[in-house]
Amino acid sequence: MEFPMRINKYLAHNGIASRREADTLIAEGKVKINGKKAEMGQKVEESDDVKIVGKTKPKTYLAYYKGRGIITHSPAEGETDIVSRLANDFGINHVSPVGRLDKDSEGLMILSNDGRITGPLLDPEAKHEKEYDVLVDKRVSSMFIRAMSLGVDIEGYQTKPAVAIPNPRNDKRFKLIITEGKKHQIRRMCAALGYQVQNLKRVRIGNIKIDKLKPNQYRKIQGDELKKFLEELDVK
Repeated sequence: MEFPMRINKYLAHNGIASRREADTLIAEGKVKINGKKAEMGQKVEESDDVKIVGKTKPKTYLAYYKGRGIITHSPAEGETDIVSRLANDFGINHVSPVGRLDKDSEGLMILSNDGRITGPLLDPEAKHEKEYDVLVDKRVSSMFIRAMSLGVDIEGYQTKPAVAIPNPRNDKRFKLIITEGKKHQIRRMCAALGYQVQNLKRVRIGNIKIDKLKPNQYRKIQGDELKKFLEELDVK
């Protein structure tokens, strides 16, 4: 770390809060520097004594299986989103989805109240892997697999190289591992090659796997799994 450093950056770097959360703590007078209330934008030196008054909210990390038809964010009238589903079914109301998954797609979502993970997890330059099980409308050819692996032009954008592996038990199904997440990317890649997606399921994000979860089920991410997850995001 290079000093002097803004107090919100200092708190984020030390894993106490995201920068936005840090600003809230500062505004509420819960951050003290050398015994005095911190001010917004104030800088600290390495030798300064920084303390948080009162307890910060414990951080929660969940792996959740979003079913088809469920919205990740901002549902329209008559639609159901993940946050509402968790609150109604399990009484969980302190976490939010990190990223998105199409309404017609299903599979793994990460939910958390730790704002520090959002930027690193969604940064396309960070190359965090996302793995999908994809079912299309016709037999997957070797040329299709090669094209998906090398990258596909979708309306003027060339997708990054990916890993595409045919399913030996179903010639209309394949596995795809990508490191980016353009809107409807996989559906658009397939369409550009003359294929239509019948079912799209995300089964892994980084080291977090969907495992045996069923739609609308969740599990806590903790222990060594959480440690590796945060290390991959460089969140301390």
